Amino acid sequence: MRLHNLKHAKGAKHRTKRLGCGEGSGHGKTSCRGGKGQTARSGSSIRHGFEGGQTPLYRRLPKRGFNNNRFKRKMAVVNLYELNIFADGSEVGLDSLKSQGLINGRFDEVKILGSGELKRKLKVSAHLFSASAKARIEAAGGAALVIKLERASASATGRP
Repeated sequence: MRLHNLKHAKGAKHRTKRLGCGEGSGHGKTSCRGGKGQTARSGSSIRHGFEGGQTPLYRRLPKRGFNNNRFKRKMAVVNLYELNIFADGSEVGLDSLKSQGLINGRFDEVKILGSGELKRKLKVSAHLFSASAKARIEAAGGAALVIKLERASASATGRP
């Protein structure tokens, strides 16, 4: 391939509109600009959201209220039936959950939910447990250990 062999992809190049070449061309008289007014003039461009001088919608709507996204707790969720992949009597913590691919991505805490049946005796460590999950883990002969969540100091996060 050489520079003189390069061509545009099919459909990438269009013929230019030949404006003002008579009514028969379809682009005569007003040259595709419609009737009179601001957009018919040369050099006209109207910014996005402009409503002809009327107060635009983005200024008419009130901007108030509170958004909790900054303080939201992101939670990784694991169901009980997923814990059956671990060997009987093993200790299940955050590292082992990550290594098995049960939790991934960014999260603040891990919650174990009681969906499904646990067939192994496990010592499970997580930040939160649903009541049914805790009961089923203990019924299987295991233990549900709560990890205390370490909150960053207010000065470090910039939060009040």
